[in-house]
Amino acid sequence: MAEQEQQTEEKAWKSSFVIDGKTYAASLFWQPLLNEDNPLPEVKEAAENILEGADLYVARKGKSSQFGLAASSQGFTRGIPSAAVALVSSLGNVTSFLGVFKVEGGWWYICFRNDVILSDGDTLFVNEKDAKDQFISMLAVPDWDALFAPAEWGIDETRDDPLAPMLEKGLQIKLTSISANNDMIMLAVIIVGFSIILWFAYSSLKSMFFTAPTAPVIAPVRQIEIPSYIPPEPKPWEKLYNPVDVMKNCYTGIKKVVSILTPGWQIEGVTCTPDSGIVTSWRRRVGRMTWMEQALNVSGVEFSSRAISSDGNTFMVTLPIEEVSTLNSPPEYSEQDLTNILNDLNQTLGIRIGVEHKTWVSPRGTSYNLVGIRIDSKNDPLNWIELLMKFSGLTINSVTYNPVSGVWNYIGDIYEL
Repeated sequence: MAEQEQQTEEKAWKSSFVIDGKTYAASLFWQPLLNEDNPLPEVKEAAENILEGADLYVARKGKSSQFGLAASSQGFTRGIPSAAVALVSSLGNVTSFLGVFKVEGGWWYICFRNDVILSDGDTLFVNEKDAKDQFISMLAVPDWDALFAPAEWGIDETRDDPLAPMLEKGLQIKLTSISANNDMIMLAVIIVGFSIILWFAYSSLKSMFFTAPTAPVIAPVRQIEIPSYIPPEPKPWEKLYNPVDVMKNCYTGIKKVVSILTPGWQIEGVTCTPDSGIVTSWRRRVGRMTWMEQALNVSGVEFSSRAISSDGNTFMVTLPIEEVSTLNSPPEYSEQDLTNILNDLNQTLGIRIGVEHKTWVSPRGTSYNLVGIRIDSKNDPLNWIELLMKFSGLTINSVTYNPVSGVWNYIGDIYEL
């Protein structure tokens, strides 16, 4: 018994916690879900290839559907609800939040970013230090809608809201057995197949014994239409946005808006994407909105749109970036090679490049594997271009800058061989 207790203490994470007498599952491994109406094929593939031994899952439907994997061998239990799904659904329209909640037996870390639970963003840590270090590392990322942390940590702008009422308010989606769903589907297939056989047998006997013979009908010969030539499906990497153009043009556009300074007004986070251009806003601390309006008018920047909030305290603008070229950039590295290169970069540069393994399915049903990367750095895009260009099959999805902290955030994908 003492040996068992020692093993439990040494465990870095746990699979569930109890709050107000109700057990919730935590520490699920989250993946994107492409077909929310039929999640089982994606769930089964991930259980076989990504998280071996997983036999339980839970699906979260919404703007960015996901499924969470778990293994009963690691202490997970079928039939208990997911804490992450409950909290995300409870917070409604909040699209990005970061939190640590002190619960019985540990500290539950949850990271929900741009409508997605990060693959490592649902962990019930046993040690407080592990939870706090993880929280602090993500705190450098700008533009959180809400931050939750224990009051004793004393971190500014965080809330210590009671967890139990929020979980109770959310959706109670329970862990389901992967094999059980397979059995049910197979049973349904057998029942339907048996019904078809009975119907066919009945129809045959009826036509043989109860139907009067009829004169044969000679059917006209029908021309067989030869299908037209279907061209091969283009590979997704055959027309990628040139990452060098994205980084340079985003950097140039962000510098323009950051240079617009007005007394009493503070610029908030600036986000740049190759499709939508640059989006940012200024919030009033003191002064008048006419000062901000005048600053925008004389800035020399051509905005796609400008808007002001109903209370006159926020100016929102969008502006295009210079044209981004496209290129054919086929992948050169396998998943293992990419992982090794990224790990070596982490160790060389002394930073943490977030990695997420993903799958994209084309309109014709072809699956492509990608490695999603996330970099938080005080180095601007021009300093990252040379390092990132070693990756063929790379696309930069967004560049974000926080003028207050001076941190740049880069999000992209790299296709695998």
